[in-house]
Amino acid sequence: MHLSKKHMRKLIKVSFLIFFLSFSSFIVSAQDNQFVRQKIDGVAAVVGDFIILDSDIDKTLIDLQSQGVNVEQFDRCSLLGKLMEDKLYAHHAEQDSLDVDNEQIYSYVDQTIDYFLNQLGNMEKVLEFYKKKDEQSFRQELFEINRINQLSETMQTSIIDEIEITPEEVRVFFENIPRYDLPIFGAELEISQIVVKPEVSQEDKNKIIQRLESIKNDVVVNGSSFATKAILYSQDPGSRSTGGKYTLNRSRKNQMVKEFEDVCYRLKEGEVSDPFETDFGWHIVKVDKVRGQEIDVRHILLKPEVSNSALLEAKKKVDLIRKRIVDNELSFEEAAKSFSDEKATKNNGGVLINPTTGDTRFELTKIDPVLYTQIQRLKDNEVSAPLLEQDNAGSSSYKIIKVSNRFDEHVADYSKDFIKIKELALKEKQLNTIQTWMSEKIVETYISVNQDSRECNFANKWLKK
Repeated sequence: MHLSKKHMRKLIKVSFLIFFLSFSSFIVSAQDNQFVRQKIDGVAAVVGDFIILDSDIDKTLIDLQSQGVNVEQFDRCSLLGKLMEDKLYAHHAEQDSLDVDNEQIYSYVDQTIDYFLNQLGNMEKVLEFYKKKDEQSFRQELFEINRINQLSETMQTSIIDEIEITPEEVRVFFENIPRYDLPIFGAELEISQIVVKPEVSQEDKNKIIQRLESIKNDVVVNGSSFATKAILYSQDPGSRSTGGKYTLNRSRKNQMVKEFEDVCYRLKEGEVSDPFETDFGWHIVKVDKVRGQEIDVRHILLKPEVSNSALLEAKKKVDLIRKRIVDNELSFEEAAKSFSDEKATKNNGGVLINPTTGDTRFELTKIDPVLYTQIQRLKDNEVSAPLLEQDNAGSSSYKIIKVSNRFDEHVADYSKDFIKIKELALKEKQLNTIQTWMSEKIVETYISVNQDSRECNFANKWLKK
């Protein structure tokens, strides 16, 4: 996501870097009337405006270890190469004036600090453990690390963002795979569901609407901060910590539910919407900034409380639907189209869409653990007992599910597995585009590698002739 343009000052001038790199990373000091060589933190490499210190390589190794990664497969050369890639992306992101979300970074820093505090007890112990002199400098270091990471990710996204692949390219990609090297796709399932949501009384809806109108009035009339209101009151866990912020792009359809996007694109910059309803609850939206096709919006989500009696009625309704299906009074597909409250699936007979692939198939080994638990004992076309489910936003509903189709493990077939093959072909095209970009940028970017690392066998041509 993007926010206002804000670049960090240049770290150091190239002329100074050249001078600095020409010297050894050792200094001489007096100790007990003897001169002793002491290792200082040297510069491993310079990429554009960014310095990579020897300690950065050590920190990367420690970070990988803390994540449970087997670090035996990495050496200092491969880690340095990865850091140089990140810095190359970040450098050109700044050159191209790509923005990063500073608010999001600060929020992540806060979360990281909170995690450290929970692990170690207090700030003094955190600073001692990480060998930092004070909290402010520690926070600034964490901010800079995450800023560079986000710049790198933003640059990579921009490189491949517009890449598309044609059916002909998919065909050529598939035909160029040797028969003995065709991918094996694991066992897959097609899953259908019918969702019944509890009815919310009009009185409870009115209370929510009035609350949102009051918040809007406080923002519009009294000048209160919409972002602060979102942090305090919004029930959207995905955006609450960032003040309800989302970035939408008119060229990318279905980033959000249609009702939400329609309201956002109708508003002018600085305008706050009236309360409106989606499947997630009731919202108000404020447009912060319009940048061509992109708009930064903030929203506040409130959801009416569901009474126990409403939940009970939903349970009775889903029980009745299930009975009619089991008694063969109507098919699962007919019942979904007539009675399901889930808009995303009801019109196609309740069939779930895999959010990862956009296909209707779910690979058994990669299926969501919660969903797997719900369907693991179901036979083909068996209808489950009613399941009470609570989504990430805390909304409760009842559902019944069935396994519509099973597909055994098999060698890739062009016609049957076109969507998966298309995904593989697209990834290859994206990787090739990334590699071409990197090769070109390495040539035109100032890069210097310390003499100690010039024997490394890098994947990219960092060592210019």
